Amino acid sequence: MTNKAANKRILVADDEVDVLNLVASNLKSAGYNVLRAEDGHSALDQARDSLPSLIVLDLMLPGITGLEVCKLLKADPATKAIPIVMLTAKAEEIDRILGLELGADDYITKPFSPRELVLRVKSVMRRLNASSDDSQTLRLGDIELDRARYQVLLKGVPVEFTATEFKLLALLIERKGRVQSRDALLNDVWGYESVIDTRTVDTHIRRVREKLGAAADYIETIRGFGYRIVGDDR
Repeated sequence: MTNKAANKRILVADDEVDVLNLVASNLKSAGYNVLRAEDGHSALDQARDSLPSLIVLDLMLPGITGLEVCKLLKADPATKAIPIVMLTAKAEEIDRILGLELGADDYITKPFSPRELVLRVKSVMRRLNASSDDSQTLRLGDIELDRARYQVLLKGVPVEFTATEFKLLALLIERKGRVQSRDALLNDVWGYESVIDTRTVDTHIRRVREKLGAAADYIETIRGFGYRIVGDDR
């Protein structure tokens, strides 16, 4: 167990006790402190009270659904920056997309590999730490990324970005003019060495574009392959 991991508190919310125990056990083995919740109300209360480093959130919770919990947490200034990994038996694309659009950083469907879940959690945590530790400022036209403050400014006005959205936009700007495949983005942003559903990339790109407004024109889609940043810095 590393001191770095031990200082990270993770909230796991799932109404299936066996799944809750499995996830909690594997995260504890990886060195994390784990809080538990078996319904939406408890998940919401514990998230607000303890401000965990990350939340593993089942979508089908009793009381308040996981989607509603996610929505409420992302709307609250005190909890909106907490990364969320969705855990759900719902494999339909619409459920995954809805969760991601509400601000979740990643998802994993049941049945799942405990090892994969731990890797996903570590990957999200690395993205958050990378965004916080690097003091470099990136600029592209009206867009400014301040890594020291973990902030995106559009014409000087702050725009809310999740850790994943922040790293995705930063990587594209850093590699301006170079085409980035969906598989490469999954590896470099999400940390996945094996190819999973690349529609995750498309969903996040769509959210980034919506938040950038007219500045989204800098992001060009290379049909059937990936994305790149085009245009000159101003």
